[in-house]
Amino acid sequence: MIEVQAYAAQGPKTPLTPWSFQRRDVGADDVLIDIAFCGVCHSDIHQARDEWGGSKFPMVPGHEIVGHVAEVGSRVDRFKVGDRAGVGCFVDSCRVCANCQADLEQFCVKGMSGTYNGFEQDKKTPTFGGYSTRIVVDQKYVLRLPDALDLAGVAPLLCAGITTWSPLRHWNVGAGQKVGVVGLGGLGHMGVKFASAFGAKTWVITTSPGKADDAARLGAVGVVVSKDADDLAKHAGSFDFLLSTISAPYDLGAYLGLLKVDGTMVTVGAPERPLDLHLFSLIMGRKSLAGSLIGGIKETQEMLDYCGEHGIVSDVEVIPADRINEAYERMLRSDVRYRFSIDIGSLRR
Repeated sequence: MIEVQAYAAQGPKTPLTPWSFQRRDVGADDVLIDIAFCGVCHSDIHQARDEWGGSKFPMVPGHEIVGHVAEVGSRVDRFKVGDRAGVGCFVDSCRVCANCQADLEQFCVKGMSGTYNGFEQDKKTPTFGGYSTRIVVDQKYVLRLPDALDLAGVAPLLCAGITTWSPLRHWNVGAGQKVGVVGLGGLGHMGVKFASAFGAKTWVITTSPGKADDAARLGAVGVVVSKDADDLAKHAGSFDFLLSTISAPYDLGAYLGLLKVDGTMVTVGAPERPLDLHLFSLIMGRKSLAGSLIGGIKETQEMLDYCGEHGIVSDVEVIPADRINEAYERMLRSDVRYRFSIDIGSLRR
């Protein structure tokens, strides 16, 4: 067994605190990664505080994991010691269902094994995430990281990056389209970077007019202020595609009104309660409302390779592990531009 230091939630009402546990030994197909950085996702807060229900404690959050290979099993042929390597939102799946066979492991019929707050495929062994010093993962679920990119900024690509990349690619967003990214946070800022890189005229739709300068820096051509009825009216019926990243309750109809005929709105944010929808918002204009999760291993690798070729990383603030509780509170106040990345070396020190 491998001794690991971590920060863990012992219950939904307690702060995260230092905790030690043991990971399984490296098997023939496994890769042992010494973790360098782990991004902090809003879903970490939801699960650490059991806001979605079903949380398991103790919990070590973290599914935006980057580091270096420390050991490989006897059958590993994709990695060697010293390689940069990453782990995203899941660490295994059944591998045999139609979705797994189609490189859509995130939709595994038997349930993917979440990187934390889940179970390995035996449905008995709990998984623990990246707020920790080391992790053992089957090579099929480990990702190669571009050499040229800063690791701290790469970490959030494993969730915030692929969460926005996947729908933009699936719905063929690109040149000649007017695209709106709703919300400019950890997910939204990556959506702006990708949509702009794909050639779309990208707008940020936000409640905060003060984000105009940041939106422009990230590649947007303008800002639509969602609290301004005149601003919404000016852009009504003009967008080909909307990507909603917000996780708070909002008026779906107001945003659907921005779409052209046959336009599509995809949500990747998950509000805590159901949203109301007047179906005429869809019927009038043959509009589509869809959802998207993350991406499979193949698609995530494609995203990382693209980022390496185009120099794209997340905007991060690096913090030591002992500031994770402060980081959670700041995230709830939207007081980060745009993602926290934990220096896991601080756990070792």
